[in-house]
Amino acid sequence: MRRFISGNDAFAEGVRLARPHVISAYPITPQTTVVEALSSMVEDGRLQAEYLHVESEHSALSAAMGASATGARTFTATSSQGLLYMAECLTYVAGGRFPVVMMNANRALALPWNIYGDQRDSLALLDHGWIQLYVQDNQEALDAALMAFAIAEDSRVSLPFMVNLDGFALTHTYEPVDVPDQAAADEFLPPYVTANKFDFDHPVSLGYSAGPEFNRYYAHAHHRDMVAAESVIDEVEERFAARFGRRYPGLVEAYRCDDAETVLVTLGSIAGLVRDVVDELRAEGRPVGLLRIRYMRPFPAAAIAEALRGASAVGVLEKDISYGAEGTVFTNVLSALARRGSVPPVRDFIGGLGGDDITREQIRDAFAELERAAAGEQYVDPVMFLGGAA
Repeated sequence: MRRFISGNDAFAEGVRLARPHVISAYPITPQTTVVEALSSMVEDGRLQAEYLHVESEHSALSAAMGASATGARTFTATSSQGLLYMAECLTYVAGGRFPVVMMNANRALALPWNIYGDQRDSLALLDHGWIQLYVQDNQEALDAALMAFAIAEDSRVSLPFMVNLDGFALTHTYEPVDVPDQAAADEFLPPYVTANKFDFDHPVSLGYSAGPEFNRYYAHAHHRDMVAAESVIDEVEERFAARFGRRYPGLVEAYRCDDAETVLVTLGSIAGLVRDVVDELRAEGRPVGLLRIRYMRPFPAAAIAEALRGASAVGVLEKDISYGAEGTVFTNVLSALARRGSVPPVRDFIGGLGGDDITREQIRDAFAELERAAAGEQYVDPVMFLGGAA
């Protein structure tokens, strides 16, 4: 069915199709309409699930973890300060290997208070052991909801999954979206089965401790399986394409990068505008490209190094800043480029903080800066705030 819906509604439709057993909900702008839509689906019978309206974001993830520990397919959602309030629980869920799926509506962090979208909330929590995907549009949001459960619940992975949607730019923007029927979704995503649960017949310890002599084994297994998620992502996307006809590019999407001399790397919804600017500049005869990072964890270092192998200068456009250093995406991309053996000039373009517009002209200016860098122009500080700073 073709529908004209917001990003939040699209994601809620994807969750409905996944048939979660438990939904734990607490409202926070701009995520609220996701759990409101799911509440209506449970109320009118379109979704058979236990809907828990809890008292805080911390409780929302705690409840999701408890439900997952019984073998239930679980979902929750949050944003910004709510995600930070969950931080303690994030490591519990990941360390317990509970494949909870959570939608995060990317939003600026306080202070100052701001309800609009940047990506500082989720990027601040990359080290907490969750798979992290950043979607570009509402169709990808719906499809990601289904694929997230399939990836997270795979026995080779068994890790929680955070799907990130840019606040308001996607969550409250309406686009045409294809909504699969339930039968097709059921064929793609079978019922959840796991041995990692409370079981009176086959007891296991789920809240274990591990001292210095054993802790590293758990950390190594967690890292190993996060890396293994790369191949599972590819497999799930192939199955999805075969069933629904929509194909996704894996951990990264390289657009016109093969012969590009300058490439701008980004993630999330801004990639659409960057793609348009790339086409404009190509029409002017300028060899530019776009690399969209879809997954920040597992981090696609090898794919990034390969996609940027011919670039003479690289820019990272991100809605994040690690104060006193640089953007988190820039740090990760720079590490990936080091695998090439030589690192080209790299610039970090910081924009979109607190929902500030990133304009077409700013993107063109960023490419112009990269062209100057490729030509050998020297610079002191690679971090550049779009629009300037007082």
